[in-house]
Amino acid sequence: MTDSSREKEIELIQGLKTGDNDSFQEAVRAYIPGMLAVARFYLDHSSAEEAVQDCWVKVIDAIHGFEGRSGLKTWLHRVVANRCKNQLRSANREVPTDFSDILEPELAHRFNAKGRWELPPKLQFHESADTLMENGALSDCLDKHLSSLPETQRSALMLYEAHQHKSDDVCNILDVSASNLRVLLHRARQKIFLMVENFQETGEC
Repeated sequence: MTDSSREKEIELIQGLKTGDNDSFQEAVRAYIPGMLAVARFYLDHSSAEEAVQDCWVKVIDAIHGFEGRSGLKTWLHRVVANRCKNQLRSANREVPTDFSDILEPELAHRFNAKGRWELPPKLQFHESADTLMENGALSDCLDKHLSSLPETQRSALMLYEAHQHKSDDVCNILDVSASNLRVLLHRARQKIFLMVENFQETGEC
């Protein structure tokens, strides 16, 4: 985090502690996507949204005890994770996560017995990443495939890539081991790579 980003976060925290409504609205806009990504790792969509709403109510009171030992984003994500885990425990449920190394059928033929690419994606990088993302069809296709990923894979990918958590933080938030996180990220990236490959070759999603 840059010095300017840190200063902005400190101002936001102070605003939350004083009950400033603009600060609250800013925090909701900035952090709710990541909080939903965490909640959806543990719960179904409707339950995840309800859990996040409940967490914001808790945050209003709990923010006064926030000591800044971690970033605000990491703290909020842990609040959500704890809320969801408590809900699962009270219902005697576990997180439905598959950490096995068995690949889905659409991926299996692309890998050898050691789990390495036999037929790696033929991605064309003559265009910059920004130029590719300006392609509305590709952006829509990416959103579609991200939405279709299993929630555990999508949550891990979003927290690590989009919300830029360190791997240790993602492991703590999602309560998974480093090796399990690697499995989730590896599987999610494989599917996204193949989607981009297909789009570049056919122009279709």
